[in-house]
Amino acid sequence: MKRTPHLLAIQSHVVFGHAGNGAAVFPMQRVGVNVWPLNTVQFSNHTQYGQWAGEVLAPAQIPALVEGIATIGELGNCDAVLSGYLGSAAQGRAILEVVRQVKAANPHALYLCDPVMGHPEKGCSVPSEVSDFLLNEAAAVADLVCPNQLELNTFCGRAAQSLDDCVAMARLLLARGPKAVLVKHLAYPGKAAEDFEMLLVTAEGGWHLRRPLLAFPRQPVGVGDLTSGLFLARLLLGDSKVAAFEFAAAAVHEVLLETQACASYELELVRAQDRIVHPRLRFEAQRLGF
Repeated sequence: MKRTPHLLAIQSHVVFGHAGNGAAVFPMQRVGVNVWPLNTVQFSNHTQYGQWAGEVLAPAQIPALVEGIATIGELGNCDAVLSGYLGSAAQGRAILEVVRQVKAANPHALYLCDPVMGHPEKGCSVPSEVSDFLLNEAAAVADLVCPNQLELNTFCGRAAQSLDDCVAMARLLLARGPKAVLVKHLAYPGKAAEDFEMLLVTAEGGWHLRRPLLAFPRQPVGVGDLTSGLFLARLLLGDSKVAAFEFAAAAVHEVLLETQACASYELELVRAQDRIVHPRLRFEAQRLGF
């Protein structure tokens, strides 16, 4: 029997609703990956409600918890580390220490950095020191980076002007060290309003994907966390980067269709769980010439 992959997911968690680990853990488990959730923050709900309760995990607790896993002899079974929302730059540096420890125990382990940065217009609060950490430290260590357009713009210090420009910016990020850059949501002048577009860039080439943009009174939170988690999970299960990219896009679309049908603000992960595993639609990534 083929071994089940194991993944350490270090990001935020909400008690109510779905964001961070609350959006990614169950879907990754549902597609066949053992997930070890380590919560950087535990909030009552995601911050776009405008009010929340909870606390940030002390940075020293991150390596301490992972050291506990090492002590029982299990750290070498960790196939990947995923990091997302950080409460502080100190948490980020603790995560990089964990990544080094995991890679020492398993040299084949991957590190995916989902570089969550502050977006005041979306009600997402992230300290500026976190953005600086992601730009100056995390990107050079990560094997895979999954920014959205705003985060890609921040990495490159300017706004994208076209799809070709998005590709060029992703290649600049790739030059910092990652093996792949997945831009989870493209936004550039001239993009068709009815399309949701994504981009994958590796040393081997670039791939562009379109799916329908679904309308919501308020866009659900956690879509990016879900996308990054499913992309990494499918890589661990043996998919190529392009196949994992296409699968993540299709599975997330299925979740959003169910969420829209339920007129829900929170992602309908439980109702859509079978469609996450077996998406009914497929969106083919088109190879870009460069």
